[in-house]
Amino acid sequence: MTERPSTWTATVSVRADDPKVLDWLERALRPEADREVPRARAAVARPDQDTLELTVSSHDSGAMRAALNTYLGWVHLSLATARTADRPM
Repeated sequence: MTERPSTWTATVSVRADDPKVLDWLERALRPEADREVPRARAAVARPDQDTLELTVSSHDSGAMRAALNTYLGWVHLSLATARTADRPM
């Protein structure tokens, strides 16, 4: 079976002063990005130690919207959790 080429692609860059935050975010997102999703694909990359890139590709705009909403929600939740965990008790 031949796979259709993706027609929609978006890259989200997350920058942080502390590379440990991006390491943690990458560990949180990578299992989700590696999963097979029928209408969208995602890849996580670290172009440098201060940046994490999440690239999402899909065959249609509806799949792109759904995938971006999902991944941006996970990024937001992961960063909020990291901020909360870093606060002194």
